[in-house]
Amino acid sequence: MTEDVAVDEELLTIGAFAARSRLSAKALRLYDRLGLLAPAHVDEATGYRYYRAGQTERARLVALLRQLDMPLARIAEVVEAEDGNRAAALLAGFWADVEARVAGQRTLAAYLRGRLSGGSSEMYETFAVETVEVPAQVVITETRHTLADELPAWIGASLGRLEAAARECGGVTGAPFVVYHAEVSMESDGPAEACVPVADEAAARAWAERHGRAWETKVRIEPACTLAYSRIRKAQVAHPQILAAFEAVEHWIAERDGLEYDGPCREVYFADWDAAGPQDPVCDVAFPVSRLKA
Repeated sequence: MTEDVAVDEELLTIGAFAARSRLSAKALRLYDRLGLLAPAHVDEATGYRYYRAGQTERARLVALLRQLDMPLARIAEVVEAEDGNRAAALLAGFWADVEARVAGQRTLAAYLRGRLSGGSSEMYETFAVETVEVPAQVVITETRHTLADELPAWIGASLGRLEAAARECGGVTGAPFVVYHAEVSMESDGPAEACVPVADEAAARAWAERHGRAWETKVRIEPACTLAYSRIRKAQVAHPQILAAFEAVEHWIAERDGLEYDGPCREVYFADWDAAGPQDPVCDVAFPVSRLKA
């Protein structure tokens, strides 16, 4: 809301303020509409906007922050910060997020260049693929629709909740895993299903009945299956390296006559994530497979 003050020598027309702040009148009207820089006074009869000279610094700051592609909500936080140190910390946090995103995109671009230039075969050879027989398991699960950027945090939190529940249900009897019932990307939200094998099915079902509604916790029987899998290191779990691992397993299956997919892909976490180093094996990327019937 603008101040109800008279137009006097302390106020500048939008044209004069635009010249002083080195911004266009169009930009100033936009900042007003977005709630980032309101005029000091708006003439009720004419609708003309007037600004104080002291608003120049804020106008220039908003313009510079917009050049960083900072979301409007975060710009508002910076310009409304109680002091310069707080504003600087908010900017530093935003830029750390940008650099992390760009680093991931840089890695993805390198991966795609190799893929487009025909280097896929060499890439697949870096991932050894084996098969393993997995018995039927009672699992306690959480299912969630999630985009790729939210996935790592959700996996950690969900498996933590499920492992805590499993300890009340006879204990954890196998490696936790995450099943992807549909693609999870920046455009597709799955769903994904976090699963922890438990010892006592009856106790797990009772626990889910009492506590599971908040997190959509369920109990089911995961059928016995053959998994074709590749074991990857902690550093390779990050996107897009993990995509290359999944594609390597798919490539391996496609080259074997008589094999077909027999369920959705998954990640099996067999190691202590927090204790593992970047080069330690922590996860199997896997597809259930079966023999084609004659």
